[in-house]
Amino acid sequence: MKIDYQKELEELITKLDKRPRVLLHSCCGPCSTQVINFLIPYFDITVLYYNPNIEPKAEYLKRKNEQIKFINEYKGDFKINFMDCDYDNEAYLSCVVGLENEPEGGARCSKCFMLRLDKTATLALQHNFDYFGTTLTVSPHKNSQVINRIGFEIADKYGIKFLPGDFKKNDGYLKSIAYSKEYNLYRQDYCGCHFSNWHLDK
Repeated sequence: MKIDYQKELEELITKLDKRPRVLLHSCCGPCSTQVINFLIPYFDITVLYYNPNIEPKAEYLKRKNEQIKFINEYKGDFKINFMDCDYDNEAYLSCVVGLENEPEGGARCSKCFMLRLDKTATLALQHNFDYFGTTLTVSPHKNSQVINRIGFEIADKYGIKFLPGDFKKNDGYLKSIAYSKEYNLYRQDYCGCHFSNWHLDK
């Protein structure tokens, strides 16, 4: 049975008595737009850019710069903070050894989600955040059931709260496209890793 994680998030929001601090993992600037816009009235957001899966490094840097550009130009009432990480492609490649031929959306992607969310939770603990979460579910190509399940498993592992969500709902993905156009953001045509981009082999 599928869980409505967006409904869970909305119910959580109704019970808030303050603006909790959330460390929000972002896969890219375009995907972060609608997620940030939805959450920022209720949460104090720090965006974490940790995406060791992205190849080549020039593409990683391009996407990171677009993320920073959006944060700096965001026309909202609240400040968005930013936390950066070093480019660590070896961590990703080590994580998915043996899964190179898995189809997109399969076991390799689940390991990638786990790697990035584990790092987010670890940093959230170190810096005393109330929640950790991710923008990944805004994409129609990402399985929100898998991502949220992994998030809650990691939350249990570390004893920190995971912020659920299925941000593609209620036209979330379409809104992210509109925001990307408004802020003139670069939108990539592949998820990030070498295995998801056949162009790298051409």
